[in-house]
Amino acid sequence: MRLFTPEAMREADGKAAAMGYPTLLLMEWAGMKAARVYRRLFGKAPAVVLAGKGNNGGDGLALARHLLLGGVPLRVYAASGQGGDALQMRQALEALGLPLLPLEEASWREGEVLVDALFGTGLKGPLEGFYAGLVDRVNASSLPILALDLPSGLPFSPHVQATATLAFAALKTPHLLYREACGKLFLAEIGLPQALLEREDLPEVATPQALRPLLPKRPLTAHKGSVGRVGVLGGYRGDGLRYAGAPLLAALGAYRMGAGLVHLVLPEGTPLEPLEAVFHPVPAPALPPVKVEALAVGMGGGPWGKAWALEALKAGLPTVLDADALHLEVVALYRQAGVKAVLTPHAGEAGRLLGAPPEAVAQDPLAAARALAETTGLTVVLKGNPTVVAEGGRLSVNPTGNPVLATGGTGDVLAGAIAALLAAGLPPFDAARLAVYLHGLAGDLLAEERGVGLLAREVAEALPRARRALEKGLGLPFALV
Repeated sequence: MRLFTPEAMREADGKAAAMGYPTLLLMEWAGMKAARVYRRLFGKAPAVVLAGKGNNGGDGLALARHLLLGGVPLRVYAASGQGGDALQMRQALEALGLPLLPLEEASWREGEVLVDALFGTGLKGPLEGFYAGLVDRVNASSLPILALDLPSGLPFSPHVQATATLAFAALKTPHLLYREACGKLFLAEIGLPQALLEREDLPEVATPQALRPLLPKRPLTAHKGSVGRVGVLGGYRGDGLRYAGAPLLAALGAYRMGAGLVHLVLPEGTPLEPLEAVFHPVPAPALPPVKVEALAVGMGGGPWGKAWALEALKAGLPTVLDADALHLEVVALYRQAGVKAVLTPHAGEAGRLLGAPPEAVAQDPLAAARALAETTGLTVVLKGNPTVVAEGGRLSVNPTGNPVLATGGTGDVLAGAIAALLAAGLPPFDAARLAVYLHGLAGDLLAEERGVGLLAREVAEALPRARRALEKGLGLPFALV
């Protein structure tokens, strides 16, 4: 599944028309699928449809006709000036005897549902004047809001804060960059020729269908030495402090992702918790002679972070560079040595590596991840919501995860999980996108049960459940209709 920009989607629509595909049929299917989602969410609650004059408005008028025929009470407030397919949808609705009211007179009352069919992906700049005021009124209504294709106003402000959004044909970038504004997300297939949706030049959306084949198989003859051994190097002892929690969580993440054995290299004197790892206390950053297939380095490393990373480089093994191991000179040495590595920065760390403000990274994580992958020549996991995995010219945008993961230590768990998949033999890009998906899915499963207040170790403990869900083809955080 590919992630489209609004411009790429308009290009696909244009190509469909040039191929002779009836675009009116696309609009009819959009309206029909939207009516299906409306009834699923709101039953026969009365609807207030706000329709613009473009194709998004036409989708709203098609929806209104299907709701009317289904016995749903509704009022339609429509802008004037429709043309093409949208005009035909307006005429079809009027032929059923439903009067269309001027959009300027739009009003609503308690118990109704608002349908946002004003702009969709057709917006090229921020809303102003009448439409900005209308969006503000919609958001202040406290009524449920179903947005068609995209909440009007995105990716600018003001924009509609939808209860649910139905994307047509494909997900667009704002659906994942502005998930909070979209509410519950649905995706509708509306008959667009499949060849137009298979754009390898666009980022992928990680899905169970794509990721399930990557899950490492475990034969009956498997043993702890054959399913992947991981070395975790981290922690720092100084100023009377010992930072052991982060590498311990990474070790737990590796085990729960399926590692057969974890060697945990920590500073001498570090208080240890009961864990099935093999402990290696060292007086200074060093890699003891351990037999492993992958390393995770830098968690809780503090001033020792760079030294940990340089020690790990000597092994020449696939390595996850996390937290305090993320330094430009370190990254350059890994690239020069040809060692496979996965960088796992958050926006602040990525900004430091790129020489850019964290705000700029967070505003366009796809571009930032791509730039960092090109700059370093390594695989990049840019953590956030969404998390983006980049390698070379490839981008994978992760749809799982939610704000309950915003707690200390979850990134350490992820680093260990990626290392476990590297140790199992997956290439860095595949290990990264699979671990990121399962890590986010573990958070999604826990959010349904417990909500805010999770511990990072609980996310690690939920990784096997997430893996089982993926094995069954479950876990897609948006519904297909």
